[in-house]
Amino acid sequence: MIKLDIINEVVTKTGITKTKAELAVETVFDSMKKALTKGDRIELRGFGVFNVRPRKTGIGRNPRTGAEVSIPPGKAVQAGQRVAVHRLSQAAGNFRISGCLDVRRPAAAPRRSPVSRRRSPHWQRPKQACRIPVLR
Repeated sequence: MIKLDIINEVVTKTGITKTKAELAVETVFDSMKKALTKGDRIELRGFGVFNVRPRKTGIGRNPRTGAEVSIPPGKAVQAGQRVAVHRLSQAAGNFRISGCLDVRRPAAAPRRSPVSRRRSPHWQRPKQACRIPVLR
């Protein structure tokens, strides 16, 4: 979905003109950009949260020459999903919810050796699939 699809959806749902819908969508996105530029947190109830997080310095490589390049620290926008988005994605069957066992995963998972079983206290606990009710 692109911005034009969002504008067309606003036009069909509200019945306003396309120019007014475009202005409304642009205003929402501009206000979100301004808030993130200031470092504010954006919380859209039932959809998600947008934060600005600092990014560490790093060392990269130039793919042509192979020379090391220093990457300066910066900021990145982090988006987190909420429960309603998780429910929708689970209903669509497209996404895996983090922290839960994927039910569609093949059964032939690699087995741990007896030594690693003794070290880890979590090997006995069975993993269960997420039980989030699907929206209807």
